[in-house]
Amino acid sequence: MKGVQKRVLELVREANQRRLILVLSLVVGVFSGAAAVLLKNLTHFVEHRAKGALPNESGADLYFLLPLAGIFATVLFVQCLLKQDIGHGISKILFSISKRKGHLKPHNTWSSMLASSLTVGLGGSVGLEAPIVLTGSSIGSNIGRILKLNYKTVVLLVGCGAAGAIAGIFKAPIAALIFAFEVLMLDLTAWSIVPLLISSVTAATLSYFFMGKEVVFSFTISEPFLLHNLPFYILLGIFTGLVSLYFTRMNMWVEEKIGKIGNAFSRLAVGGLLLCVLIFFMPQLFGEGYSTLRTLLTGHSPELFDATPFESFLSGNRYLIVLFFLFLIVFKVIAMALTTGSGGIGGIFAPALFVGGMSGVSLAASFNLFGKTPLPENNFALVGMAGVMSGVMHAPLTAIFLIAEITGGYDLFIPLIITATLSYVTIRGFERQSIYTKRLAKRGELLTHHKDKTVVSLLQIKEVLEDDFQAVHVDGKLADLVKAVSQSKRNLFPVINDELELVGIISLNDIRDILFNRELYDKVPIVELMQTPPAIIRKDDQMGHVLECFENTGAWNLPVTDQHRYVGFISRSKIFSSYRKLLREFSDD
Repeated sequence: MKGVQKRVLELVREANQRRLILVLSLVVGVFSGAAAVLLKNLTHFVEHRAKGALPNESGADLYFLLPLAGIFATVLFVQCLLKQDIGHGISKILFSISKRKGHLKPHNTWSSMLASSLTVGLGGSVGLEAPIVLTGSSIGSNIGRILKLNYKTVVLLVGCGAAGAIAGIFKAPIAALIFAFEVLMLDLTAWSIVPLLISSVTAATLSYFFMGKEVVFSFTISEPFLLHNLPFYILLGIFTGLVSLYFTRMNMWVEEKIGKIGNAFSRLAVGGLLLCVLIFFMPQLFGEGYSTLRTLLTGHSPELFDATPFESFLSGNRYLIVLFFLFLIVFKVIAMALTTGSGGIGGIFAPALFVGGMSGVSLAASFNLFGKTPLPENNFALVGMAGVMSGVMHAPLTAIFLIAEITGGYDLFIPLIITATLSYVTIRGFERQSIYTKRLAKRGELLTHHKDKTVVSLLQIKEVLEDDFQAVHVDGKLADLVKAVSQSKRNLFPVINDELELVGIISLNDIRDILFNRELYDKVPIVELMQTPPAIIRKDDQMGHVLECFENTGAWNLPVTDQHRYVGFISRSKIFSSYRKLLREFSDD
């Protein structure tokens, strides 16, 4: 009877917890949707006021210098006012889930919004999506932190914030839900989908209320998918996969090169000036790039070249126009990396859509020039967006459903699936990790959908560290060791020097034959009894590395040091016990 009562109480507590999560997911959806609306309007306000302040009302004379001013303002804000790192939005969220129990700093609820509005509003060649996703996730994280919720619930609220942010920007709640699963790699259960949907729909509804039906770019498909175009969509999938590879590697290469420059303001000067030069020759690189995509999709391609120094050469020359589209693909990635590398705040979401649209148009236009089968360039632009997004983010489902929802239907569903899948498969042959996860995976700081690896990644050395071992000094004698044995319940004894550095270990099993020989107590030095440990764990090592050390050495206990100083031991049994406990918590629905 008591067992039944206990189970009933557990079910009641679980029901109350679930109701709380549903309410909180609604709250997170409201705040993340409002943040998306606020960021969009704030960015447009900054851009409008900045261009209006230029000598020429259109901003055509000096507009190419605005990105430098925007990055300068951003660097001043981060370095002098905030004095904390904002970081790459999505990567920061993934790191917090993996290593900080889903906790994001309170300033992330507003700092990335303000910084990115300065960067993008003044023409930085990045997107607003990553900053607003970080904002939404931080809202969810800090609500969970304030209410002292457990790890699983906090991470779920982080996902709700991210989904709400994407839904608020694109008004695409299904794509937002899939984004939380595919990009943030949340380990979803059937029930946990419900709060994610609530946040997504709430944010999208709020965005509709304040901003109307207009999304970042909208397009109605006028030409249906034709089966005889299927081979060209297959080629587009492979092409966008290779473009995604270029996107990922060039971005990291440029950021690393700029990162080697001395200080923040030196990086600003070098990267910002190079960005201004690119925008002077290619005004299409100014800002997110959605206005260029809208012009492209509405059939006003000639207008793209109005402010370009090459306008007279490009006018009416289809061959040069295709070549110019290819140049935009190449230099948009460089412009994006220069923006973030020199101190600007923004994401790769919008640049990926821009590069994808240009990839699709350039491929279709090339075949229209040289082939006999006319291809719908607008459709290829849309499908190309899905291809590059799928490849860069390693998120084919997000890419497919986002473009499908933006276009208001599923007429291109088959080519979207084909192109996004082939792009993903193509880049996976060269890059196992996405642009968001590559650096994290290299440092062992990434969660995956592999539950065992995820649980191991969540374990931290400080949680399994045991420090109740009696240490002996390296200059001591057997008598000192005997005294330590009498005071300890352990059979291992760390040997340290005057600086408390670990110099060896002594096992009780190795000294049993002389332990009770009093004649040797003052004769045998500790240094003759100690052994070198089979491996030494550093306090900041990743748990995956710790498990490798245990497997390679066959040891049951290994010493842990912090800057060579002894801090304790870590045991297989304690790791296994903590692993089992965490696995149960992680697996509970």
